[in-house]
Amino acid sequence: MSHPGAGGEVALIGRDPDAFEAFYRANVAAVQRFVARRVDDPHRAADLTADVFVAVIESAHTYRPGRGGPVGWLYGVARNVVAADRRRSAKEDRTARQVAGRRLVDEDDLAGLVDRIDAQAEARRAYRAMDGLSEGERAVLELVALDGLSAGQAARVLGIGAVAARVRLHRARRVVQDRLSRLGVSEVAAVPLRAEA
Repeated sequence: MSHPGAGGEVALIGRDPDAFEAFYRANVAAVQRFVARRVDDPHRAADLTADVFVAVIESAHTYRPGRGGPVGWLYGVARNVVAADRRRSAKEDRTARQVAGRRLVDEDDLAGLVDRIDAQAEARRAYRAMDGLSEGERAVLELVALDGLSAGQAARVLGIGAVAARVRLHRARRVVQDRLSRLGVSEVAAVPLRAEA
């Protein structure tokens, strides 16, 4: 994922097409991986990836370097977009959304998304093992174990203290490891649950 220099560069992506294009090219693969860990339908993944970058354009002016770097900010935007989609999907007609998504994705894009979704199958298994965690524990674990942020970066994305993030992370890892071991999964290679924060 890209690390643009000054916060001013991030603010530019909302009004400068060249700055946005550079930011998009540098970060689209990471955002697609973020979405593919959480979604198993390639059409929905394509829609959500596009929605993340629309949200990036619309919220670039709100970026504050003192609250974390561009990477954490982008993951925060992506997390909010995915969470909003989950809330919407409970209320919307899923068939209409799937049909609209299929019209927007060409065959090459679809094949690439299918490959990314297949590559993230183990991560999704661990993600399902997170069911039942509190929202706070789940959010920290997702950002650290699935998306590669440090506990400190995750704390900034979530607006909590670093100690609280480490405590939530420790509890969440313990619960998920227990659930995976009960399912007979000794290790999920794509999810470093034992890594230090």
